[in-house]
Amino acid sequence: MNATAGAGRAGVDQSAQFRYGVVLAIVLVTVVFEVLAPDADWARAVAIALVGGALTVAVATSRARAQVRRTRMFVVGGIALIVVVGIATGAVDASGAFLVGTVVVALVPVALGGGLLRLIRDEGVTVQAVAGALAVYLLVGLLFASAISFFAAIQGSSFFAQGGHVTNGDRVYYSFTVLTTTGFGDYTTATPAGHALAVLEMLTGQLYLVTVIGILIGNFVGRRRM
Repeated sequence: MNATAGAGRAGVDQSAQFRYGVVLAIVLVTVVFEVLAPDADWARAVAIALVGGALTVAVATSRARAQVRRTRMFVVGGIALIVVVGIATGAVDASGAFLVGTVVVALVPVALGGGLLRLIRDEGVTVQAVAGALAVYLLVGLLFASAISFFAAIQGSSFFAQGGHVTNGDRVYYSFTVLTTTGFGDYTTATPAGHALAVLEMLTGQLYLVTVIGILIGNFVGRRRM
């Protein structure tokens, strides 16, 4: 390997260790916060700050070249900061916050996906790879919670058969009971479209666990035993 190639490789690898454990921790905090937080501007701002932080970490610790990572990190972090300030000051309304939040949540798995494939290809199944896959699982639950909010808005009636006032925390709580097929029964869907969405989420959650997570855990345990 010549000096130029070595320098190029160093530019890619320097300080580019995957930190998907940090992403998982941030996403887990986001889920808990979303369940507990009220429907208020400050809560929406904090939620977007958290998922924006997860996206920033995922982008900043990828294996792209150092300059590319820094540029992406500043762009993502800067946009997230502007949106958070806009929500906190009332410049961005609840609908805008919902749209931005959903887009950011959707972008995190996209950022994780390419990095996870590179990590597994280069190093095999590691703790960081498992953490990244689990973070994607939690993000799927948040995305389905956003889908529930969207369905409720367009159908013009309560998404749940129980009726009454439903908060974002209730929708996130319901989403994860469906994703994990726990099904406590305190919230049930009121329309065929809601039933279809619930079935889709249940299938997604179970298929993801038995395929992606199951395969990763199996390979990780196999490597530890070698």
